[in-house]
Amino acid sequence: MNSIENFLSAQTYAVAGASARTHKYGYKVFKALLGAGRETYPLNPVTEEIEGHKAYPKIADLPIIPEALSIITPPEVTRQVIAEAIEAGVKHIWMQPGAEHEQASQSAREAGINVIDDGSCILVLLARS
Repeated sequence: MNSIENFLSAQTYAVAGASARTHKYGYKVFKALLGAGRETYPLNPVTEEIEGHKAYPKIADLPIIPEALSIITPPEVTRQVIAEAIEAGVKHIWMQPGAEHEQASQSAREAGINVIDDGSCILVLLARS
């Protein structure tokens, strides 16, 4: 399996940067994962609920450790989210276009995490499946 297949084979997901605003990519990615039948948790430090799902400020606040994490945040926020993901034991990280942070990617890879940071968009892949 390649990196993307590994990511999509996970059982549980979190979306860092999930948004209640329907025009935002964080909303679209969260909805796409839910629509694909994936158990998905929204991560957003300022929003309490997204589409009827409780939003959590950070990974440590989730009721489970997600296997996979999609990140739609500015690069400096991405750096912090990845540090939390490494600490929590997340196995797969997909930085959506514009969220990439080179040092954080390197740290995640060194921690043995499957990292996708090549500009691929999860929305494109989920639309194909």
